[in-house]
Amino acid sequence: MSNYKIAIVNSSSFGKWFSKHIERLEAIGPVERFTFDNDIDGVTLAKELEGFNIIISSVTPFFTKEFFEHKDELLLISRHGIGYNNIDLDAAKEKKTIVTIVPPLVERDAVAENAIANLMSILRRTVDSSKAAADNRWTERATFMGHNLTGKTVGVIGCGNIGSRVAEILKHGFNTRLLVTDPNVDNEWAEKHGAEIVELDELLTQADVISLNASLNDTSYQILDKEAFSKVKRGVYITNTARGALIEEEALLEAIDKGIVCAVATDVMVKEPAPNTHPYYSNARILVTPHTSAYTFECLEGMGEKCVTDVERIIKGETPDSVVSK
Repeated sequence: MSNYKIAIVNSSSFGKWFSKHIERLEAIGPVERFTFDNDIDGVTLAKELEGFNIIISSVTPFFTKEFFEHKDELLLISRHGIGYNNIDLDAAKEKKTIVTIVPPLVERDAVAENAIANLMSILRRTVDSSKAAADNRWTERATFMGHNLTGKTVGVIGCGNIGSRVAEILKHGFNTRLLVTDPNVDNEWAEKHGAEIVELDELLTQADVISLNASLNDTSYQILDKEAFSKVKRGVYITNTARGALIEEEALLEAIDKGIVCAVATDVMVKEPAPNTHPYYSNARILVTPHTSAYTFECLEGMGEKCVTDVERIIKGETPDSVVSK
């Protein structure tokens, strides 16, 4: 195949800061940006992308079996990120479409650092106190009491690429007691960093702070549900930079109302973009950021470089790195 058409789907960041990535793609073939609703059905999505044989995709929309059944010419989906739960890999493989991701280390530091940054924001009420200063309410500063992170017991749910980095920062940066829950945790890593490998229930009952870093699958979906919130330590803080669906939203709101959960920082929502009518936004105990954990110049340059290299290798008949559709 000598004619290539490239679609950038639902990614507002790819090529925004590094025009060289777009220029390299345009040297291969026409490049067009698309923004689709998260819930677009597979048939419609395939029709909208008719003629495009290379896709650089974000975390949405969902490339379903139905999509691949109506998309015969597709050579590559290069994920502008490390997650791929929005792509039916079996259907992709059946249609001989290669699916690639960004290597985990590219996003590791950026996402982990943002999990900590957001956590510190709710622990020290940074956003609230900043608004007070801007409103000339300096005399209210004593009302913005927070908590130290140093010396607390922290629990990391999901201790893979990013979760392990979050754990390292919490352990060595803040001298915390570190609890981790993950079915595939690296025992050697845990011993090196003084992490206690525990069951979920133990983590819930003992952690002052919980960091969600698990991938989204059948076992982690709504891992923090009503039952889990009935077990957590009263006054717990939660930071989530993984997936919104790791938390049962109604159960969280109820736990906050009851004073069980002190505050939550989330960079991810079940449906993105989340409309401003979502109850999270009107809750003073919840800090929402718009999925920006990977938004550092260093990280986005590395992510974009990987996607462009994927495309360049495909047109040469080479196999890209980090293929997940095997």
